[in-house]
Amino acid sequence: MAVDYAPLVVFFLVNFLAPAEPMMRLVAQFSGFLSGMERLGAIVIARVICATGAFILATIVAMIVSRVKLGHVSPMLWISGVLVVVFGGLTIYFHDPRFIQMKPTIVYAAFAAVLLFGLATGRPLLQGLLGTAYPGLSADGWRKLTRNWMLFFLAMAVLNEVVWRSTNWNFWVGFKLWGAIPLTLGFALANMPMLLRHGFQAGGDLPQDVPPAD
Repeated sequence: MAVDYAPLVVFFLVNFLAPAEPMMRLVAQFSGFLSGMERLGAIVIARVICATGAFILATIVAMIVSRVKLGHVSPMLWISGVLVVVFGGLTIYFHDPRFIQMKPTIVYAAFAAVLLFGLATGRPLLQGLLGTAYPGLSADGWRKLTRNWMLFFLAMAVLNEVVWRSTNWNFWVGFKLWGAIPLTLGFALANMPMLLRHGFQAGGDLPQDVPPAD
């Protein structure tokens, strides 16, 4: 779980704590587009580019660590990681934060579509991803858990769109860390009573694998 969420923490820390002047100088070394902007706008774009670049690097490192420490990279981390690299790269290239801001919407919508397909075809796709995290869970429990996560992902896709389109960059970055992650973990915990009623053998421990927050 720490591997999945560590890149978001890096993203947040670079955006809010990295000094503005060094970031502007770093960006200026690779592009001259900041010179034609007013200072406040230049600071914002420099933060966007530096934070997004750090997010991409941290995501790649997280995937490598997952492969080395756990022996594999989960399908969800692969999907999220590839989209971070693609949309983060577009944000840096075009100096436009909208690309990286749309990425969570696409991830959530993709996960929801995959789970909906599994429900429609009777295939326990979520069980294939998280089966070891929920030992003893019955087939009916897996169906309900799949349905619940599908609806959650749809809601998060809508929420991400509302947040990034109606607020500023800093608010959206903060929402990813202080909003999306607690909502995801809280939703996972909210499913526990249903899971226990359908055979989940908790053994005193909560599941360690939950879908990503982005």
